[in-house]
Amino acid sequence: MTIVISKKHFILIAIALITVLFVVFWRYLPVEVAGHRPGNIPMLIFYIGFISATATMIFIGFLIVVIKWDFVRSQFYLFARFRHLLKLMIKRDFVSRYRRSVLGILWSLLNPVLTMLVLTMVFSMLFRFDIPNFPVYLLSGQLMFNFFSESTNSAMLSITSGAGTIKKVYVPKYIFPLSRVISALVNVGFSFAAFLIVFIFTGESFRLTLLFVPIPMIYLLVFSVGVGFFLSAASVFFRDLTYIWGVFLTLLMFLTPIMYPVSILPDRVFHLIHLNPMFHYVSYFRELALNGNVPGLWENVICIGFAIAALGVGLYVKMTQQDKYILYL
Repeated sequence: MTIVISKKHFILIAIALITVLFVVFWRYLPVEVAGHRPGNIPMLIFYIGFISATATMIFIGFLIVVIKWDFVRSQFYLFARFRHLLKLMIKRDFVSRYRRSVLGILWSLLNPVLTMLVLTMVFSMLFRFDIPNFPVYLLSGQLMFNFFSESTNSAMLSITSGAGTIKKVYVPKYIFPLSRVISALVNVGFSFAAFLIVFIFTGESFRLTLLFVPIPMIYLLVFSVGVGFFLSAASVFFRDLTYIWGVFLTLLMFLTPIMYPVSILPDRVFHLIHLNPMFHYVSYFRELALNGNVPGLWENVICIGFAIAALGVGLYVKMTQQDKYILYL
């Protein structure tokens, strides 16, 4: 027997489940599980609501996979058919990035190091933040934020730049932004090598938790894929989004503690900055690499929640709007 659940039913199920989970978590979720929560009521409502929404989205996603299994399976088969194209597109992006460059791939190592040197001189001499091993602190924030910035910027333009291919042959549209995000992940691998060089050169002590840094990178990868799906779809219909997104990234960079310590922020701003996903991904990476701490369940819930939310919205927009691309390219 085939079970048919409409979009309206999914929305009603989600609202009901969020409400029930919110009441349960508000009364029974201990601090030891959720982590430290703010004392002010508005932020506490957001924290508990975020946990409830994350759990609900995971459940709804599982429910969709079960009910729409035939569709999901067909998409897996379709992806398997075009996986070689995905590899070729990633290789093309990587090769074209360093074409006709004298130093070639070495720029992936030199660029973050040179940028770090410039920013270190500026902030160490002018602002003098009391941060131990400021170069490593700065480069760790740059590493995460630059990956998000590069991946989303390139994914946003992937559909419009691939218009020629889309008009001639059938290709799954998500292949284009996905290839750009994975290409950015390859580039950030070389940047991580530069991070390790600076890490060792500055005398920072090695911690075993450094082995777990792929975890926040995976979280950020899923988050970037979701944002990339959304931006690539929206930019087809609204081309000015490319300029707006550049301004937004500049604002987001200053709202993320990349070049300054979180301790300088007043309490009100400190709680508000938790609404910024990049704050959590950068903090997670630094806890592992610099402080030798493994973040608790609450921080993992936050990172997973932002990643799942972005991926869910991105996939929904991509799947519902991709048939209209041909009319606007």
